[in-house]
Amino acid sequence: MDIMKARRGQGRGQLGGGQRWWDALVLLAVIWGSSFLLMKVGVGVLPPAYVTLVRLAVGAVTLLVWLRATGARLPRGARVWGHLAVTGALVNVAPFTLFAWGEQRVSSVVAGIFNAATPLLTMVVVSVALPGERPGARRLLGMPIGFAGVLVVLGVWRGADGSDLAGQLACLAAAGCYAVGFPYAQRFLAGRPESTVSLSAAQVVVATAEAAVLAPLVSGGLPSTGPDGWSPSAVVALLLLGVLGTGVAYLLNYRVIRRAGAVAASTVTYLMPLVAVVAGAVLLGEGMTWNQPVGALVVLLGVAVGRRGTPSGAAAPGGGGTSPHLRPAATASGR
Repeated sequence: MDIMKARRGQGRGQLGGGQRWWDALVLLAVIWGSSFLLMKVGVGVLPPAYVTLVRLAVGAVTLLVWLRATGARLPRGARVWGHLAVTGALVNVAPFTLFAWGEQRVSSVVAGIFNAATPLLTMVVVSVALPGERPGARRLLGMPIGFAGVLVVLGVWRGADGSDLAGQLACLAAAGCYAVGFPYAQRFLAGRPESTVSLSAAQVVVATAEAAVLAPLVSGGLPSTGPDGWSPSAVVALLLLGVLGTGVAYLLNYRVIRRAGAVAASTVTYLMPLVAVVAGAVLLGEGMTWNQPVGALVVLLGVAVGRRGTPSGAAAPGGGGTSPHLRPAATASGR
């Protein structure tokens, strides 16, 4: 009887004692899907590496405040901080900077669409790097379907000018960073006793330190404003990118994982491109060609085929896709 009640609760978007989770999932998709638009605004006033530094610094403050409010502590021990530093570089500093750099050359719509390739690329890396995750028949079928979708998004049959192609490849490389970072976090951070808030705050703190070193190296000293100059909209965009996209979103993701499981949380990956497309088109007036949304659908089809039959407790790559025991900020793919 209790099992039947639980199943009926899941069907209504609830799990475990009638706890809601769909509202958090939708809000998470809106926040992460809008991050590409916010990055587009941000690179109008700051170089990409400094956009990364600002969003990480603001996100770190947000998470540290929450950590303090909950009475939790940062992790202790050099080993865990070393793994968090690697994870922060792979899933925060590198992809944030690559997406921001890419959006100087392509639209936020295109960047959001390329982010949809993250689960596909993660499946490839997991199959190679994790011995216990050997690809089955469905995964072997899903991978080429997904990569065909990436080629459609790129529009390889018509070519592209150098700047446009470089921007697209940067966005694809950013998704590739997540694909390496997720399995790394799964291998070295899964099962740790610290809370998600503790691991997320620590990861973003160390990523902020890494970005503080990287930004002057790649962009010089303190930057002057970009061609658009400072404006209220740019300041708000950068603050929202940090507070929401690099702070509050992690807490929402944790809520979904705890209440509905990792696989349910990973469905945010399917919603984010829709939000990115609508936000870019409505708020920035960005257009798109037919091959971009079609290619995105083919990518997601490949992901769906490759992941079909994955156990509910298994790691689910992509936005929010970690096991219930793996809850660091590595879940913030592309956002």
